[in-house]
Amino acid sequence: MTNEEAQSALADLRALIDDVDLRILALFNERADVVSRIGDIKKTMTMPIYEPKREDEVFRNVLQGNQGPLSEGAVRRLFERIIDEMRTLQRERMERDKAK
Repeated sequence: MTNEEAQSALADLRALIDDVDLRILALFNERADVVSRIGDIKKTMTMPIYEPKREDEVFRNVLQGNQGPLSEGAVRRLFERIIDEMRTLQRERMERDKAK
């Protein structure tokens, strides 16, 4: 492979990554919308934001669905972060609603 071919291949692959990143972002925002609706129900029912059993279910679901190349540890770490951010979203919304 020549330097020019390598640069062209890299540019093509980076464009693919940019596209994948935007699709992931759209899915994160879709998930956040659902989480917001869940938060509204929890607020109405005075339920806690943090539900360890539900988080365990999420981890089981994604780990069973993982076909690689991400390791089990990597999937768990990614979803720990996603869940943490979604919990933060719920908390912030509840605090904003209280301030109103």
